[in-house]
Amino acid sequence: MNAIARAWKKAVRTALPGPWRPRRVVGQVLLALLMGGLAALLEAATGTGLAVPFGLGVAVLWVLRRGLPTTVLLAASAAAGWSAGPVLLLVCAGWAAGARIQRVWSLVTAFVAGWALFTVTGVLTDASTASPKLVLGLSLGGYLVLAVLPALYGRYRAQRRALLDALRERNDQLVRERAMLVHQARLRERHRIAQDMHDSLGHQLALISVHSGALEVDRALTDRQREAVGVLRQAAVAAMRELREVVGVLHDESTAAPPPVGTAAAGGARGGVDGIDGLLQSSRAAGAEVSLIREGERRPLPAAVDHAAYRIVQEALTNAHKHAPGAPIGVALRYEPDALVVEVTNTRAPELVGVRAGAGQAVSGGQGLTGLRERARLVGGMVHAGPTPEQGFRLAAVLPYEGAEGGQEGAAADAGADDWMLEGLPSADEVAGKRRSPAMGCAVGVAAVGLVLLGLVVWGIVALIDGNHDATVRRPVYDRIEVGTAEAAVLHELPSGNGFFTDDYRKSGPTPPEGAQCRWFLLAGSAGEAWDEDHVARFCFKDGVLVDKQDYVAKS
Repeated sequence: MNAIARAWKKAVRTALPGPWRPRRVVGQVLLALLMGGLAALLEAATGTGLAVPFGLGVAVLWVLRRGLPTTVLLAASAAAGWSAGPVLLLVCAGWAAGARIQRVWSLVTAFVAGWALFTVTGVLTDASTASPKLVLGLSLGGYLVLAVLPALYGRYRAQRRALLDALRERNDQLVRERAMLVHQARLRERHRIAQDMHDSLGHQLALISVHSGALEVDRALTDRQREAVGVLRQAAVAAMRELREVVGVLHDESTAAPPPVGTAAAGGARGGVDGIDGLLQSSRAAGAEVSLIREGERRPLPAAVDHAAYRIVQEALTNAHKHAPGAPIGVALRYEPDALVVEVTNTRAPELVGVRAGAGQAVSGGQGLTGLRERARLVGGMVHAGPTPEQGFRLAAVLPYEGAEGGQEGAAADAGADDWMLEGLPSADEVAGKRRSPAMGCAVGVAAVGLVLLGLVVWGIVALIDGNHDATVRRPVYDRIEVGTAEAAVLHELPSGNGFFTDDYRKSGPTPPEGAQCRWFLLAGSAGEAWDEDHVARFCFKDGVLVDKQDYVAKS
């Protein structure tokens, strides 16, 4: 029972897709009653006696046209071919099928099948009064006008609505992405500021701390001066600690947006390989023993590598001053064939006499080496840091030249960073090129239908002229034929005939001879007594001989 109930609910949802709000229910019921009433009136006017069944059927099919467009189209096609009552339903069914059947070939198949049903029922209804050829032409033209043209317009409306919805959704998506890009840009700038604060201010504060430590152990100072220097040192340490906290907050809020290479390169003007000498001089002025070794043939460096090398040396000197004050520091720049190697080493820190406990406690936020590794990664390099066997510390970075050039390309690309989130989405030009305009396809369909209708009209005019010629006997021919002439000779004189023009005259005129077979023709050259009267010529044959010939006036 549950399976039957589920199947029933699914069938109802398919046949009557929602949502069904009260206002819509009332509107659909009123329209269904209107469509059924019109169909019943048309059926009553034709006198077929099927007004009530046709009215109820049209009302039900009207309600089901959205959920079952193919079924309703086929049923309306068969009913409209049989009678004129469901013609308006056929128009609405064609509209619904064109708008709701998505696949083109399914739509074409449905309309071909509908036209076949429309034609078959028309032939079955009018076969006795019209030729199948005429019925076929009229059914094709009528079906194109009543069903295919509304379907083309309905499909155009549906595709246009879908296109507008897609464009509106794409515009909303672009607006959201623009907001995300602005947020990403803010995070990247915040990360860059944090990195520069960490590298530059941290280095200067470390130098202040080293200078203060050296003065604090100077024997020439008085106790009061030494105390003032100690306060200065503590202030530098406190400033370093606060700086670490601020940088940590900035890093935490922008971890999803690492600093782009182009941003780092932009700051290269403040420091590069040429600026390393200034860093060493500042360290020497603070009392540190620093040496510099350059190996290999010096070569111009891309801005990204130049700036990264400067920041790596700066951070390494800062760490050496903090963690090993007074220890000798060695800086080496090696120009290898494919990469620049930057190496900074320091030995174990000597014991400083006279420094109070906790005065030289190093402040570390854990961001320095992480930032260096990120800088090296962005230019295609790597950083290694660790203790040495002599209880010192060594920091080495490998910065490839080719990787740096690629990084520059990445920097150039980052200048248009607003485009990275749009990667994989087609541009507006691509969408316009790939998506065919709904008006174009529907216009082609309308043009094809128009050409077919024009061909049918031309064919109908030619057929009408030929049929009228075949159904007309001229007065001289009529006068020349005499009663008693053999049937074959008479038929040789007469045209082939066309029942479409003469079938209405079968029940008019004098009573034919009993047992005779008669043929009716329009009589040319004789005008009727009124605008609605025609002269008719009747020839009756019996036993292969013309036994009666009549000329009379009949209502047209």
